[in-house]
Amino acid sequence: MNRFQYHLLPASLRLLARRICFLPIDIYECITDKRPQRIPLRRKIFAGCGNHIKQGEKFLAYFQELAGLKPEHSVMDIGCGIGRMAVPFTRFLNERGSYEGLYFAKSGIDWCNKHISAQYPNIHFQFTGLDNRHNNKAVMTDAGNFVFPYDDDKFDFVFSTMVFTQLMPNELEHLFQEISRVMKPEATCLMSFYIVNCESEDLMIRQPTPVNFPVNKGFYRLSSSQVANFNVAYDEEWLLEKLEHSGFKMETIKYGQWCGRGSYLDYQDLLICSKVYKGN
Repeated sequence: MNRFQYHLLPASLRLLARRICFLPIDIYECITDKRPQRIPLRRKIFAGCGNHIKQGEKFLAYFQELAGLKPEHSVMDIGCGIGRMAVPFTRFLNERGSYEGLYFAKSGIDWCNKHISAQYPNIHFQFTGLDNRHNNKAVMTDAGNFVFPYDDDKFDFVFSTMVFTQLMPNELEHLFQEISRVMKPEATCLMSFYIVNCESEDLMIRQPTPVNFPVNKGFYRLSSSQVANFNVAYDEEWLLEKLEHSGFKMETIKYGQWCGRGSYLDYQDLLICSKVYKGN
């Protein structure tokens, strides 16, 4: 079953499909004691793809190289999943550093609090209660009303991967404002997107890839009209305009492989920006 077919299933059947698919591997790793510490059972990993450990380590390197992350920084992870990014921070942050993870699935947050926070008091996780259309874990209707449970000017670094590619424009604009609010002046953030520009549009036409965006809504595009918010791509100029309006300065964009590029850093496009300092 491919990813698109997976998301056509009702939420309850998706969870069942994961459990059936990964049950033999989970049993084998538990019997042979080959599952690393602080790594959940495979059937519980409902966010992210690829090797759980290697993906986290890879992005930690990105954060340092592209956004200037330091061991003493206060960090917020929007859409933390079930610890994929948090585990590397347990080794990276020093006694002055801290990590705050937010996620919509309470089961993931409960696992992280039990297996990570219990041993690392500077690593915290909170359940958002936000609606997620793929997993049906809804308390609120959408991300367009959500207020981060943190004070203004709190974080040195904020990041979000594989979250904004599933949000509609009103939700995205609101979260840009919230991210800016909780970031310290001149702090940095890294966010992943599918960005439509001349290059990616040309590639999508000439050599369509499994991630394509045929449903054109003007400044954003959808990969399917059958699955709401399965994948959303945004026009680059629109994104940069909304980020500037929210108080950000774009530092760099590392374009991804998703549209068929021959030269790329990662699969999705990584946008790095800083919060503009507004001194007196």
